[in-house]
Amino acid sequence: MSSHVEQNLVEGNKAYAAAFTQGHLALPPSQKYAVLTCMDARIDPAAAFNIPLGAAHVIRNAGASARDAFRSLVISQQLLGTTEVLLVKHTGCGMLTFDNDTARGLVKKNKGEAAAKEVENIDFITFSELEEQVKDDVAWLKSKAVEEGVGVTGWIYEVETGQVRKVV
Repeated sequence: MSSHVEQNLVEGNKAYAAAFTQGHLALPPSQKYAVLTCMDARIDPAAAFNIPLGAAHVIRNAGASARDAFRSLVISQQLLGTTEVLLVKHTGCGMLTFDNDTARGLVKKNKGEAAAKEVENIDFITFSELEEQVKDDVAWLKSKAVEEGVGVTGWIYEVETGQVRKVV
């Protein structure tokens, strides 16, 4: 028997597919931009940022890290023609609540020594100041040669209100 999560996926997909009419959309995003945001389940990028299907790439990772998403951004730009990046971090982000040592300690406690060895050299890319990290990630992206000619802006989404504000 399927788990509740699998059942939800299958049943939800049946309803979605029954009404789906946009299989004709082109591979490159029609509005030529990428949104990099957090994987936080409280963010619905399409709804919150008014992104129609096929309009933009939406790249998500823990903390909306530019460094973690760089491979995807290069592919988005160089292979699929995007010319703008909107980096959107958010209030209440879990990446503000721990550091590398804490993450590694939790892995060791929960999964044991072998798992701890697997993450001993991982930088979890945590941060302590939200607005400063938006500025830092935007500056880091702008410093890359592959980003020359690409517009990069930084934003903060407020999970409490659903509002977004431009930082840089």
